[in-house]
Amino acid sequence: MLIKHLLAGRFELKMVSNAGENTSVHSAAIAEVHQVPMSVIHRPIPSVLDEAKVQSLMETIKNEKSEDEVPPIDILWIKGSEGGDYYYSFGGCHRYEAHRRLKRDTIKAKLVQSTLQDLYHYMGSSTPKNLK
Repeated sequence: MLIKHLLAGRFELKMVSNAGENTSVHSAAIAEVHQVPMSVIHRPIPSVLDEAKVQSLMETIKNEKSEDEVPPIDILWIKGSEGGDYYYSFGGCHRYEAHRRLKRDTIKAKLVQSTLQDLYHYMGSSTPKNLK
């Protein structure tokens, strides 16, 4: 896939590796790792963070030799009823926060193709009903 900068809210994702060693139960069968713009990721549940862990990850990410050691986060990728793309992340709180504090434009992620029903399992009645 190609990367395209955010233009009018649209972008394409760039595959950056086929790493499979650091996986979650949700993304274990997914080999593709993408650089996803931080600006499109919805994180509806507040994170509970260990500050030392965030600082350690920031140091790892800042170092060109070690930043590849940080595993990708999982993102639920939901296609809206009119073709829109929606990206939700519930885990990877420390990795996400480290990238946010470092003002990184993108974060490594595995995209887990999902449905509105899948999102409902995470958010219950707070699930948006009108994803277009």
